[in-house]
Amino acid sequence: MKFKKLGTTDLDVSLICLGTMTWGTQNTEKDAFEQMDYSIGSGVNFFDTAELYSVPPNSESYGKTEVMIGNWFEKRKNREKIVLATKVAGPGCNWIRGGGNNFDEKTIGEAIDGSLKRLKTDYIDLYQLHWPERSTNFFGRRDYTLDSEEGDWNSFESVLKALEKFIKSGKIRYIGMSNETPYGLSKYIELSKNKNLPRMMSVQNPYNLVNRTYEIGMSEISIREKCGLLVYYPLATGALSGKYRNGQMPKNSRQALFKGWERHLNPLAMNAYEEYFKLAKEYQMTMAQLAQAFVNSRPFVTSNIIGATTMEQLKENIDSVNIELSDEIMEKINVIHNNNPNPSP
Repeated sequence: MKFKKLGTTDLDVSLICLGTMTWGTQNTEKDAFEQMDYSIGSGVNFFDTAELYSVPPNSESYGKTEVMIGNWFEKRKNREKIVLATKVAGPGCNWIRGGGNNFDEKTIGEAIDGSLKRLKTDYIDLYQLHWPERSTNFFGRRDYTLDSEEGDWNSFESVLKALEKFIKSGKIRYIGMSNETPYGLSKYIELSKNKNLPRMMSVQNPYNLVNRTYEIGMSEISIREKCGLLVYYPLATGALSGKYRNGQMPKNSRQALFKGWERHLNPLAMNAYEEYFKLAKEYQMTMAQLAQAFVNSRPFVTSNIIGATTMEQLKENIDSVNIELSDEIMEKINVIHNNNPNPSP
């Protein structure tokens, strides 16, 4: 396994992070235990979850994943071996604290206490804002349009001050954000410096061969400010494994079971998948290996959050740390990208 520093902390996190959001819907607790056991045995020391999980999000699946992780900690007695990341939900989910979920001290405190209870731990290593409280472009929205009716939202400074209290109490160690924009990332970092407030240590955003939008405005900030990317959707919700090629729709796949990820199967993206399939075949690797190795190689990436519903998928994803892409392959990847940039944001 390879390791990188989490932001400016002294924590070494594995380049592969175990993603958990399917635990409780597509995966049982038995599956979750098997994945965690295998991952830690393979050198993975970084787990990512959220109070929202499992997905698709609803009142029945809420909190299930954290419960499974907590049960594993209780049984294995190994909490100290894991760098544990979870998230507080943003506004919009009416089954979570009434749907408000603004990032004020009261709401964040309730969310932290709920996660600690489910996770059966007394501290969280990395606590992340799951999505911005303000109206902006995330979850597949390419462009920003000002919403004149977005209402009030807590200032970046007030959010940092609220989080600071929970850091001082020992309930959380470090903070990060998810689904953020260059504006949000730069504002948080600027305020941390100028106001001597806690510093964001990571950004968890989507990034993959068909969505390289992070490179446009975020990657420079990540590198210069040492606030690296925790990648989610490295396989574009499984599409970069090739399983949806030629009109296929595997029975138990996410696209077959649930709605909400159709943007990953749009015609432009499907064309790109064909090109990446040919490239992977040319160099005798699977599409998933090509896609994961590409993500792992990026200098602004701190860790690649891999999710799997089967052990075979998990093993292939973890093993991607051993694949090095040559300059020749990278050139061909960039040709495909330049001919069809970011078809699936």
